[in-house]
Amino acid sequence: REDIVKVEDLEILSESEEAGVFIVATQDRRKVYITGHLEYDRNTLKDEYLRDLEKGDNIAMPKNYFKNDDPNEKPSQTWRGSANIVFGNWLNYCVYQNTPYDLNTFSISSLLTSVCLECGALNTSLNPLVR
Repeated sequence: REDIVKVEDLEILSESEEAGVFIVATQDRRKVYITGHLEYDRNTLKDEYLRDLEKGDNIAMPKNYFKNDDPNEKPSQTWRGSANIVFGNWLNYCVYQNTPYDLNTFSISSLLTSVCLECGALNTSLNPLVR
């Protein structure tokens, strides 16, 4: 936290006493930093926790994750809905609302045609207008 508040262009958008800083953004919201792992599926944290225990690391058990704090129990996945909301809001408010483009300049034909990055060949396989 101390390092972040020293940078004038950064603003802490979300934090908690228990978890610390969670979301940081530049003042213009063009860069957003998320310190947690919203992309984790149900077992990712469990796998990492058990791996680290197996290596002999002295780590704390994840809080509010295993039922009755028992690593043999199925982990909860309470963050999935919140992760989807954070991602959706980021796309809407930080990307789409601030992206200068005119949808009228795109044609269906151009959207369904791509160029192979390896050889430069035109790929029209998804384009029903080019057969």
